[in-house]
Amino acid sequence: MPFPFVQPSWRAALRAGKGSKAQKAETPDDGPAVLPLGARQAAVRSAPGQERAEVCGYRKFRRKRKAQDGSCSARLLDRTDVAVPERNDDHQPGESMSVAFVFPGQGSQSVGMGKGLADAFRYARGVFEEIDAALGDKLSAVMWEGPADKVMLTENAQPALVAVSLAAMRVLQIEAGVDLKRDASFVAGHSVGEYSALAAAGSLSFADAVRLVRLRGRAMQEAVPVGIGAMAALLGVEFEQAAAIAAEAAQGEVVQAANDNGAGQVVVSGHKAAVERAIEIARGKGVRRTAMLPVSAPFHSALMKPAAAVMADALARVTVRPPAVPLVANVLARATSDPGEIVQGLVEQVTGTVRWRESVGFMAQAGVSSFYEVGSGKVLSGLIQRIAKGARSFAIGAPDDIAAFKSKSMSH
Repeated sequence: MPFPFVQPSWRAALRAGKGSKAQKAETPDDGPAVLPLGARQAAVRSAPGQERAEVCGYRKFRRKRKAQDGSCSARLLDRTDVAVPERNDDHQPGESMSVAFVFPGQGSQSVGMGKGLADAFRYARGVFEEIDAALGDKLSAVMWEGPADKVMLTENAQPALVAVSLAAMRVLQIEAGVDLKRDASFVAGHSVGEYSALAAAGSLSFADAVRLVRLRGRAMQEAVPVGIGAMAALLGVEFEQAAAIAAEAAQGEVVQAANDNGAGQVVVSGHKAAVERAIEIARGKGVRRTAMLPVSAPFHSALMKPAAAVMADALARVTVRPPAVPLVANVLARATSDPGEIVQGLVEQVTGTVRWRESVGFMAQAGVSSFYEVGSGKVLSGLIQRIAKGARSFAIGAPDDIAAFKSKSMSH
């Protein structure tokens, strides 16, 4: 359903003045967070749920769409091997800047997620009620009351994350007048967050998005018997080295680089024995830190082919529209607005690598300098700051974040 538009919008307000210097969302000091994207991820290091992000004023900016005739953006759209770019730090005040809205994936869930939004905003409560009705159960009660192990179940965590992102997005649109078509250059999501991005941009209905991710969670969990697969994080390693380690460790089994999170974080996934071999090989090559992840299945690996087949069938039964703003897809690491390509990417991401480092790099190279992480936690904000040097990232998932965003935009 369309979102009401309220004037004055945050973008219109920004045209009236420069605003105060924006503050970056705080990130942990004890090293980068890992996004393993599986169930029961107690080992994922992110700040506690419902963190406060200090979202302050922004310099004046407007959306700048480059011509598609040999421009930087056009060239990038034809590439699938996008490297993380060097940031251009020569930006001058008053010069055009670009915005992307990004949506978190599994690893950002916690008991109580979204409750503050529901308590503070009736629009958010409406989203949670809509999602409960679409699923035919009280997911919101699980999210807010726990227990934690039930929230961490993949079949609950995935729709819960989508629910919080969409609730926060609706409040931004109604309370602050945010309009993605007008205000953003791209949307993107980490793994299951891609469904949030598509629903926020109008490509999927809210109901279809949460039903799809509930099915996705169950299909991924059921694709491989518990104990057969595993995932491990390699820290202090670049993607190419991690891929080579996985290839050496396979020895007739499946193990592959599953998540290229950036900032020296790569997650490998596959048969448990092969993943364990990858850890030993990595240690022998001087990789500074490795860790088996407490997940119940080898997500984003070839072992997920049964789940990919389930999602292909399910996606063929729903309407996928061109998004209001281009999606930077996980498996492409470039922008697309084509519904057929979007569906293909959603199927391929079940077994394929989440190319988050390259996706952020693509957006930065295309001119994005401000990233808004909408939903639970601030894991992506921390990763973005490490990938795109000089970019600003803000986490918006709690009432304080909305209030700060709104007060600063309305003050100009």
